[in-house]
Amino acid sequence: MNRFFQIFKIKDLRRKIFIVIGILVSFRVLAAVPIPGIDAVRLEQFFSSNQLLGFLNIFSGGGLSTLSVAMLGVGPYITATIIMQLLTIIFPRLKEMYYEEGARGQAKFNQYSRYLTVPLAFLQAYGFLTLLISQNIITRPGAFEMIVNVLAITAGSMIALWFGELISEQKIGNGVSMIILAGIVSSLPTTIQQVLVSYTPSALPTYIGFIAVTLFLIAGVVYLNEGQRKIPISYARRVRGMKMFGGVQSYLPLKVNQAGMIPLIFAISVLLFPQFLAQVTSIFSVNLALKLNDIVTGFLNNQLFYGIIYFLLVVLFTYFYTAITFNPEEVSKNLQRSGGFVPGIRPGGATAEHFSKLIGRVTFLGAISLGLIAVLPIVIQAFTKISVLNVSGTALLIVVAVVLDMMRQIDSQLLAREYEGIE
Repeated sequence: MNRFFQIFKIKDLRRKIFIVIGILVSFRVLAAVPIPGIDAVRLEQFFSSNQLLGFLNIFSGGGLSTLSVAMLGVGPYITATIIMQLLTIIFPRLKEMYYEEGARGQAKFNQYSRYLTVPLAFLQAYGFLTLLISQNIITRPGAFEMIVNVLAITAGSMIALWFGELISEQKIGNGVSMIILAGIVSSLPTTIQQVLVSYTPSALPTYIGFIAVTLFLIAGVVYLNEGQRKIPISYARRVRGMKMFGGVQSYLPLKVNQAGMIPLIFAISVLLFPQFLAQVTSIFSVNLALKLNDIVTGFLNNQLFYGIIYFLLVVLFTYFYTAITFNPEEVSKNLQRSGGFVPGIRPGGATAEHFSKLIGRVTFLGAISLGLIAVLPIVIQAFTKISVLNVSGTALLIVVAVVLDMMRQIDSQLLAREYEGIE
């Protein structure tokens, strides 16, 4: 509690928090401005029958469910980032830019992702509008109005990305993640209202069990996000002139959830690909787009197959992304250059092999945990038979990760000011 009051005592930190709140409020206002000609009833029915659109609504910041000008939110940017990450496997120059050139290379890599966001936002906006027109959810506009709507939605997506970058500049949290968090939090009042309306005294034990499971899941997500395996590292003593360096003990932390929420985003993107394909196909053939959409909807209605595939994709992408971000051979070389070694393990190849075994075991636990979190909503609905009792493991993981990251950054700024004697 003392920390909380201390935040608002520091003028600069207080200013940053109010700026972030103002940006998030501005985004929510933008997400509340709908495009013209919407049938709200059919829109609600369409979303309730398509679970993947619910996931996409999370990453859009809640703007998709109202078909606002910010209906795509930061979704195209996330897709562009994933595509760029995958391209690092194909093009060594991109991999070198992102992983070896430091902050300057990552800034250029992110700039390329922004360039790619524009055409992706344009394609998704046009394809999605065409699909909604075929479902009679919005009235068919003229050619000029269609172009204006697509450009407005594309601009809304870029404004959402700009808002995210403005938040990141305040250094109290990741801007894109906080935009997503704003969409998740904004849906809580509606969810609580639906739960209260559907409440019956006979279902009280079910609701109590649901609350208990939710609290347990939050604790599990925090534990998963913070859990790590510490590898002991020793540094050899070196004498330079009259001074001695090294001879200290340290450790290398291997996080259980090394990949964060990226595998969930990857898995959802793969599951959304048929939907995206239907959106793009609608540009050429509305009938074919409708058939593809029906196939996707039929697949989603089979909760067993959907849950199994979703779980396997999350596990697969956890291993995939961890392999990209953690290179045992490179870590071993850097450790050897700095004079460090793992006690009992020979430097070089033996150390790299040791790291590979450890990261494989740790990743297995993280991958299984992420997979279980991802399919938890399906399990809960299967047991409770109540559709409103749907806690999204993906949303919980995002909320917990964003809040923990925000707390770390605020604590680091408070610590820096205490160290410098700034009150």
